[in-house]
Amino acid sequence: QVQLVESGGGPVQPGGSLRLSCTGSGFIFSNYEMSWYRQAPGKKREVVAAITTGSNTGYIDSVKGRFTISRDNAKNSVYLQMNNLKPEDTAVYYCNVAEGDRNYWGLGTQVTVSS
Repeated sequence: QVQLVESGGGPVQPGGSLRLSCTGSGFIFSNYEMSWYRQAPGKKREVVAAITTGSNTGYIDSVKGRFTISRDNAKNSVYLQMNNLKPEDTAVYYCNVAEGDRNYWGLGTQVTVSS
């Protein structure tokens, strides 16, 4: 079965950096686009960044120039490098893969940006 496991979250001060990792199993990782989502308290889950099988990337406007998504197919992993973090980046970050009409999620990793 498909499993996604995120790691790398934690508390960080404004302006700091974190690198999130997600390792997938149960599917042919290199064949799928991967995405990072986040959900802040009281808000809807939103897509943050995505990377295609050819490593083309896309980002929401609020993180452009600060976040970088990448993948390592040999390690079945996708990463989110987050720089210059802001308090509004505080959220639970989830890894996502879509297979047909099914979406798979990890349990998420908490990122808290606060001074």
